Amino acid sequence: MKEIVAVIGWVAGIQGVLGVAGRIFGDGPWGLLHKWWEIPTAGYAVIAVAGAVLAVYGETAKTRAKQV
Repeated sequence: MKEIVAVIGWVAGIQGVLGVAGRIFGDGPWGLLHKWWEIPTAGYAVIAVAGAVLAVYGETAKTRAKQV
């Protein structure tokens, strides 16, 4: 389960960063999310932070499980 949370976090974080970077440095958001929904830049930033939190949680949980 921890591996799935980590993967979801990495994917969400990357999609959030791509959305913010595309809005700032390009003509529109990059990644897949803009093909399904119209998300504002602040929404992409929230997705990036939430993805980072999930990825860190999943990776630390995997590390703790290996130590036990």
